[in-house]
Amino acid sequence: MASAVSLRVSPCFGTNSAYKPRVRVRAERLGGSDLSVSSDGVSVNETGSVRVEKEKKGSSPDGGNGGLKSRIEKIVVKEMVSEELEVLWDDGYGIKTVKDYLDAAKYMIKPDGGPPRWFCPAECGRPIKGSPALLFLPGLDGVGMGLILHHKALGKVFEVQCLHIPVHDRTPFEGLVKLVEETIRLENASRPNSPIYLVGDSFGGCLALAVAARNPNIDLVVILANPATSFGRSQLQPLFPILEAFPDGLHVTIPYLLSFVMGEPLKMAAVGIDSKLPTTQKIEQLSGNLSALLPLLSGLADIIPKETLIWKLKLLKSASAYANSRLHAVKAEVLVLASDKDNMLPSREEAQRLKNLLPNCIIRCFEDNGHTLFLEDSMNLLTVIKGTCKYRRSRRHDFTSDFLPPSMSEYRYAFDVVSGLIRFASCSAMFSTMEDGKIVEGLAGVPDEGPVLLVGYHMLMGLELSCLTEAFLREKKIMVRGVAHPEWFWGKLQNSSYQFSFSDWMKVMGALPVTATNLFKALSAKSHVLLYPGGAREALHHKGEQYKLFWPNKPEFVRMAARFGATIVPFGTVGEDDIVELVLDYHDLMNIPVVNDIIKDASRDGIKIRDETKGEVGNQELFIPGLLPKIPGRFYYLFGKPIKLKGREDLLVDREDANEMYLQVKSEVEQCIAYLLKKREEDPYRSIIDRTIYRALYAPLDQVPSFKA
Repeated sequence: MASAVSLRVSPCFGTNSAYKPRVRVRAERLGGSDLSVSSDGVSVNETGSVRVEKEKKGSSPDGGNGGLKSRIEKIVVKEMVSEELEVLWDDGYGIKTVKDYLDAAKYMIKPDGGPPRWFCPAECGRPIKGSPALLFLPGLDGVGMGLILHHKALGKVFEVQCLHIPVHDRTPFEGLVKLVEETIRLENASRPNSPIYLVGDSFGGCLALAVAARNPNIDLVVILANPATSFGRSQLQPLFPILEAFPDGLHVTIPYLLSFVMGEPLKMAAVGIDSKLPTTQKIEQLSGNLSALLPLLSGLADIIPKETLIWKLKLLKSASAYANSRLHAVKAEVLVLASDKDNMLPSREEAQRLKNLLPNCIIRCFEDNGHTLFLEDSMNLLTVIKGTCKYRRSRRHDFTSDFLPPSMSEYRYAFDVVSGLIRFASCSAMFSTMEDGKIVEGLAGVPDEGPVLLVGYHMLMGLELSCLTEAFLREKKIMVRGVAHPEWFWGKLQNSSYQFSFSDWMKVMGALPVTATNLFKALSAKSHVLLYPGGAREALHHKGEQYKLFWPNKPEFVRMAARFGATIVPFGTVGEDDIVELVLDYHDLMNIPVVNDIIKDASRDGIKIRDETKGEVGNQELFIPGLLPKIPGRFYYLFGKPIKLKGREDLLVDREDANEMYLQVKSEVEQCIAYLLKKREEDPYRSIIDRTIYRALYAPLDQVPSFKA
């Protein structure tokens, strides 16, 4: 059986060693027993020995059994693919499964006499320009292939290196800390302004925290998946002494027991199953995946034989104690990912403990996952990194330069699962206006080339957002960057949510805080930017105020658009009154004794959008109105005739002209709303019943016709 593993093998860097560039190394096995690795004068054989043909290998002391011997001393920076990703790029999520992990592991666990070393999997490919380094620190298995479901996605935006700890290696925890520490110091010396990511899985979480504590001055982003710092409180502690007395002949049964303790087999088997398949087909595929997976679990006995398991448990105990004693010294950014169904460690409680102890820590919990979080369905690591604003290529996160467009798998999950219900219920009808004034179905009237500023009406609770974003991605492959209230990024809406929630998906889909700086950067990057001048005041309007604009009296967005020669596209949306009924508005809620105190406290502690803006738009208090669902009607969107501001530098200095343009845009939005309110009465498929019948007989969701423009 042919197999291929790509290794980027790094040295055990001494404290005085000079920086060495990196080399791309590809390993391939073609039916034989020897694994040969070669690239640019470097070759590695199955026993782990290294031959350098163009340059001599550097010397380093032999550390004995499990000591830190030298790795390859020549490393060359990989060639980058491009400077940025395309919209709806292929991240490969769902192609690999836990079966691939077990297949890859059995080729990597053969004894080679070598010490722990770094490698880069072939699936990672080549990253985009300026990608930061990501070091993966494995769990108890030590194989280093625990991110196999995520290799292709991570490899697009990170320089990925994985730590491999051979099965029979006995390097103490302090030795592993030194190896990782020397590697990050070398990387930091090479690129001092770029962050270094440490992704620690279980045992690797202890290793990552220990290294972060010892290197507080290095810019680290630490991502922990069910960290084993809670090992002392593990519910399996009473069983560990029994393993030492377990008969060797029965050790083959341990992997089957551990598989149910460490992970959720159903979540492992669900990887790659399309969420839109009929239920019967999902069950059939899930059953087939489980049947194929269970026989492979016997391979865990080779990955973690009895003597290795006993050693690893002792190593885990020392690692947990070491990391916990140094938590006070951790200054790095920390993201803790915790599984609610972790049967090995109390990971949910540990995540909360770490959040309370670490100064710069946030957590995300996954209620249906087990201990082996990275090998289970519904956990795309890159999506979580993006949704928590942890991806950056410099000292500070920039919402424009660090933005990564959504991949195809993110697009499908976001609009089929996260907002699938509202998309199905509303079945949006899109219209746009050509330059000659003709109204057409679809988005043909909206310019493809930016910068474009979409300015419109914010429906109740922002119900129109997901359908608008999806339509631009599906029809034009354009990512609309919506400016949103800062509360979604830094306020209680962000800090109180421990699940990967709607606010996180907003960031994955391009949302950025509404500030003049972010609007400036987005337009300078020639993006399509979505702006609601009425903001929260329109989205949280009172009874009887639907389709009424609440815009401030400052035409600043017109002047900003003129500065970059942007095209303004006014648009209107209607349909909120066909989906929900507003039964409790702000005035109603403030008359309820307990509720009004909650709203006042939230407003007092919340983030103000425009403190300098006078009036109700700038001082809108945030709350959740009382809504009553209705038998769904339909959402309608009309994008007006584009207003080109290229060459209109006069708007920058003449405030009267700018204000006149501002009023023109506002009038266009009101006309779009009035047009849609009238024309929707002519839609034969305004009712969900009629739309459902049409979809069942003729066309998918996005092709249901509407009124004639």
